[in-house]
Amino acid sequence: MKKGTVFVLSGPAGSGKSTVRERLMSKGLNFHYSISDTTRKPRAGERDGVDYGFVTREKFEEGIKNGAYYEHAYYAGEYYGTPVSQLLPYIESGVNVILEIEVDGAMQVREKDRDAVLVMLLPPSYSELEARLRGRGTESEDKIQKRLSRARDEVLLYPKYDYFLLNESGRIDECVRQLEVIAEAQTYRTKNTPDFPEEFFKI
Repeated sequence: MKKGTVFVLSGPAGSGKSTVRERLMSKGLNFHYSISDTTRKPRAGERDGVDYGFVTREKFEEGIKNGAYYEHAYYAGEYYGTPVSQLLPYIESGVNVILEIEVDGAMQVREKDRDAVLVMLLPPSYSELEARLRGRGTESEDKIQKRLSRARDEVLLYPKYDYFLLNESGRIDECVRQLEVIAEAQTYRTKNTPDFPEEFFKI
């Protein structure tokens, strides 16, 4: 059976990762969204087991020791990670898995799986990114400054990704369409196609 492909979607906080991923998932493609665990507190409207698995720091660190995470990262004072249970069973059964993760975790995925597809989502400008973060109204000034500082470092890593997408304001559908094209293209890579039947080579 053909295995599924790991698709990584990452980018600075405020780049629109969750919105783009949700729009992509709504199209009914052959994708499973891997729900990450995190030690941060839920934001307004977020649900445990739907948006994230919200766990204690102690439980997360125990999971790291026990090999329960496919990748993990420490970001803005909190842990984030992909549980093995959210990824491997789907890949083995031929389902593509999309991970919405930080750049540190993306680099871990690249080391583990050279066939993974890494996509970085970027805002149109730094000023637009700052406006989006402030528009959330959910974080302190200190948190916002940390995220902005982190964003500068993250953007510098975009050459390590396979693709980058520009999520311009008011054009999110175009961004989702481009991601859908990338996903479809992977289906036709020679490594992902079934072996030709022997009859094809008989003359």
